[in-house]
Amino acid sequence: MEPKIININTGGKNAGKIAAGIIIAVLVIIAITQSIAIVEAGHSGVVLTFQSVQGTVLTEGLHFKIPFAQTVVQIDNRVQKAEATCSSASKDLQTISSVIAVNYKVLNDYSQSVFKNIGRNYVDVIITPAIQECVKAVTARYTAEELITKRQQVSEEMREELITKISSYGFEIQVFNIITFDFSAEYNAAIEAKQTAQQNALKAEQDLQRVRVEAEQTVAKAQAEADSYSLKSREITPEILLMNYIDKWDGKLPVMVSGDGQVMLDVSTLMEQIAKETEPAPVVTQPAVTEAPVTEAPAVVEAPIE
Repeated sequence: MEPKIININTGGKNAGKIAAGIIIAVLVIIAITQSIAIVEAGHSGVVLTFQSVQGTVLTEGLHFKIPFAQTVVQIDNRVQKAEATCSSASKDLQTISSVIAVNYKVLNDYSQSVFKNIGRNYVDVIITPAIQECVKAVTARYTAEELITKRQQVSEEMREELITKISSYGFEIQVFNIITFDFSAEYNAAIEAKQTAQQNALKAEQDLQRVRVEAEQTVAKAQAEADSYSLKSREITPEILLMNYIDKWDGKLPVMVSGDGQVMLDVSTLMEQIAKETEPAPVVTQPAVTEAPVTEAPAVVEAPIE
């Protein structure tokens, strides 16, 4: 009787062990990854145990959780922006369309409450409706013109209204901005006409003021010239006029010219001729006559009368 040879396939058992080891390793890796939660910077983590919100709120960083039982939902606590388009009416019943921009943030301590009571869509659920309501409430207190002239005051009141409405939910308002205030076409036309009238009135007033100033300057100039002439007239004497005439005279006498350009009378030439005609005749000097000396006659002696 021949003995039977039994072949034991050890290769199959080794392959099974390897596969089992790989599966276990994968499960361990998954378990490890599921037990770690990383909360990003600027966020807070809301812990859910089988989708039930727990009271613990995780801060940013690395945290451990129960794998497959717990999940961590991250809530953004950074400053975010929300824009809302609003339609409202002013105190004087003018229709106003506005765009409001708000910078806000979810407070860390309220992250669990916000997620549990509102959810992640808190912008559409809370923020936008609150903005629209505040805009309507405040614009109803002012006329359309006041909404333009008191824009800063209106913005502050809207901001305070919004803070009152949403702060209890855990939202903090950082910045409130009115981007646009749009009115109806008819009201815009009325505003433009009013501004044009005001500008024309201002221009007319400025022109009137300019005319007044120019008139005052003219009067002052005329008064100064009159004073100057008066002073000069008091200082001018016939002697001064004569001296000025002599200083400015070029030595030429007037010349009369006919219409055809021929000289009719040259006063200078005439004066020269007159001067020549009136010259005195030359005086001829006669030689001096020597007179004979006069001899005195002898004195006559009269005889005494006896």
